[in-house]
Amino acid sequence: MNKDKILEIKVDDLGRLHIKPEKSKFTMIYRTATEVHWDEKKMTLYSPKPNEWSYVDWYVHIIKVVENECSIKLELTDSTDWINIPINLKSEIIKVNLT
Repeated sequence: MNKDKILEIKVDDLGRLHIKPEKSKFTMIYRTATEVHWDEKKMTLYSPKPNEWSYVDWYVHIIKVVENECSIKLELTDSTDWINIPINLKSEIIKVNLT
């Protein structure tokens, strides 16, 4: 399985969670019918605004879809940028990432 670093995690103005990989592009991710999308301009994977699921649920879902459908493991690093992410959400994402 290939690996790629997560450069950035962001919640945008519409409330969607974005994950920006360093190298990988996922232009066909919509074909998985998993509600995970690719923003060609921002070069990010993103979810719908959380309704029934939390941001952590969406983070885990995006990571698993990319791993299962694209055979790429996205990994947090010490240099991952956290934009518009409250500290408690950052902590929860880091915690689920370690399990």
